[in-house]
Amino acid sequence: MFFPLTPEETMQDLAQKAKSLRLEANLTRAGLASRSGVSSEPIKRFENTDQISLKSLLNLAQALRRIADFENIFSPPDVRDHYLPRSKKFSDKEDG
Repeated sequence: MFFPLTPEETMQDLAQKAKSLRLEANLTRAGLASRSGVSSEPIKRFENTDQISLKSLLNLAQALRRIADFENIFSPPDVRDHYLPRSKKFSDKEDG
């Protein structure tokens, strides 16, 4: 069963993932600050308290090469998701 995250849980998850991506890229906070244009202090605050402005979050995502992850936010659902039976949702070909 799927339980959506609360806004607070989502921010915690984003902060944890951003920090993991930074560390995987062998970047210090200063290095990420240089790449993203976001100073080290907001990066530290984000990693420690989950608080960040949307603009800074997008700048970090771009610097970590994950900006495309935001493309589908607020996109309308695919109409097919509402009308096709589950078994055909992922099928490209119709039987027949």
